[in-house]
Amino acid sequence: MNIVLFSEKEYIESNVVRLRSRRFKHITQIHRVKVGDQLAVGQLGSLRGTGEVLRLSESFVDLKVTLTDSAPVALPCQLILALPRPPVLKRILISATSLGVKKIFLIQTNRVEKSFWQSSALKPDILKTQLILGLEQSKDTVLPEVYMRKRFKPFVEDELPNLIRKSKGFVAHPQEAQPCPKEFPVPLTLVIGPEGGFIPFEIDKLTACGFNVIHAGCRIFRVETAVPFFLSRIPIS
Repeated sequence: MNIVLFSEKEYIESNVVRLRSRRFKHITQIHRVKVGDQLAVGQLGSLRGTGEVLRLSESFVDLKVTLTDSAPVALPCQLILALPRPPVLKRILISATSLGVKKIFLIQTNRVEKSFWQSSALKPDILKTQLILGLEQSKDTVLPEVYMRKRFKPFVEDELPNLIRKSKGFVAHPQEAQPCPKEFPVPLTLVIGPEGGFIPFEIDKLTACGFNVIHAGCRIFRVETAVPFFLSRIPIS
């Protein structure tokens, strides 16, 4: 936990927050703070700064917070991801959030098992937990937006053209593709498929929207490897 995040609802005074549960345990057991110590803190959706330990009890810690710094610059990329297996999804959400992605679409494709959509990993509170873990890692405060699209064809035909209108579109696919550029143009819309890849119909639909098909070389990656590989090619300021 490189930054301690809190919400606006956790203020007990104008500049004092009270933290319990996971954050309290981390602060006391990992950081082993004492009254007067300072920690990096951030308000979700707002600024970052420092928190001075005012009070410690057996179940909570009070921090006097001073917020002065903006959140890190977002990665200029919309990520469209064929819904992976639930354990993989959790890891991908953490890594994509850590890298600064602020808009993520989870979509159905031919090789995505429909049962994945019934997973508890897609419950709002579980999703938010993974996103917050990513923010804590990268000292960010702004949660990504996550959208779910369970029908591929309507999404690609009705919604995707507007999404990519002001960006460059690339779809990662290991067959009949061009090599991935060393540096993507931005802003970017990046599509990454399931473990088994896209079927020809899906590639045709994506290219009809204006997407360029690219590959990562002679190796074929798992989705959780492909996501950070391609995102690392995006220039950041």
